[in-house]
Amino acid sequence: MSQGDRTNMSEGNRTNMSDTDLIKLYSGQILALAADVPHHGRLPAPQATVRKRSPLCGSTVTVDLVMEAGRVAAFAQDVKACALGQAAAAVLGHVVIGRTAAELALGRDALRAMLKDAGPVPPAPFDGFVVLTPARDYKNRHASILLAIEAAAEAAAMTQTLPQS
Repeated sequence: MSQGDRTNMSEGNRTNMSDTDLIKLYSGQILALAADVPHHGRLPAPQATVRKRSPLCGSTVTVDLVMEAGRVAAFAQDVKACALGQAAAAVLGHVVIGRTAAELALGRDALRAMLKDAGPVPPAPFDGFVVLTPARDYKNRHASILLAIEAAAEAAAMTQTLPQS
């Protein structure tokens, strides 16, 4: 990896990531999660679809979901993101089925607070996000990490305004 690959723009400040920082940030656990994202793909007939994009890095996540009795019954995600964004999508994918719109919103808010405000790890069932704790120090990675859960929470909320059949 070149020195240029380790130089990042963060809030207008230039920061250099050392090899040690990269190893800490891209742990084996994060890479394993990124390699196996559950529910990857698209649903044939979703009730709601939300696409989120990080303007800083270009990562995108598209979420499709179906809610039944107020809970996620079917879920798919098309993830085109860095390893951190993929790992976050994997954590979400492991716990999303059966969640309510309110639970997804709470999980989103807790993950955002963990990253941006050095808050605690989100409570169960979202405690798998603990693996992303080292990313707190890298603000330019936060948007990619938040994409999947933001899209899922928004899609679930959209279904609450649909007419009931």
